[in-house]
Amino acid sequence: SSAPKFIRELVDWGAGPRAGQFLIAGGKAMAAMDGRPSVSLNDIRKVAIPVLRHRVSTNFQAQAEGLRSEDIIERLIDHVTAT
Repeated sequence: SSAPKFIRELVDWGAGPRAGQFLIAGGKAMAAMDGRPSVSLNDIRKVAIPVLRHRVSTNFQAQAEGLRSEDIIERLIDHVTAT
């Protein structure tokens, strides 16, 4: 219920807890490769599509509109703001 409206309308199945773990691990790897000790939101954004693309299942509506899971993930990334 707290998901953005476009997610509720276009996604049948979303990512589970392991996806969150891999987002964190990927973010840590990106920060380490950049020589930084902490993860930034941009690090998570960089790994979001590779981590989530096969974990997000689009519904018929999304498929009818020609949207791929990558398109929806990109839109979600743009929707999320740093707090």
